[in-house]
Amino acid sequence: MKKVAVIMGSQSDRPVVRRALDVLAGFGVPAEARVMSAHRTPEEAHDFARRARAEGFGVLIAAAGKAAHLAGALAAVTTLPVIGLPIKSSTLDGLDALLSTVQMPRGVPVATVAIDGAENAALLAVEILAVSDEALYAALLRRRAEMADEVRAADRALRAESEET
Repeated sequence: MKKVAVIMGSQSDRPVVRRALDVLAGFGVPAEARVMSAHRTPEEAHDFARRARAEGFGVLIAAAGKAAHLAGALAAVTTLPVIGLPIKSSTLDGLDALLSTVQMPRGVPVATVAIDGAENAALLAVEILAVSDEALYAALLRRRAEMADEVRAADRALRAESEET
């Protein structure tokens, strides 16, 4: 199975990134977390992205706040799918990170999830890997069915509560 790299621009992004790593672990997807900066360690970030395919990675998740150029910096040097995870910071409540991540130039795509949307970043990575992995595909179907069952149970409980009053 291909691995997922979850790269954060700063150690302060770790609490959000942890949620992505937990989702990946729940699906049994091997993941590697790293701290690399598009601005402070650009050579290391570029080298990692260039070698990622050869090292068994199938998807890169790039978590960054403020200027949030990490996803674009990685996407510029790899053809692997890159998922941008904008992180909320004290500056502009993460809107700056969202816009920096989503506004990529033509020819260098980056998929982008919501601000602090770590769970969806991980689920999108799993969906990408599941295109060629039947076991992951089946696990995703089970997860979707469980989510639907939870909604149906909540609806039944709400209707029962309404009937009592």
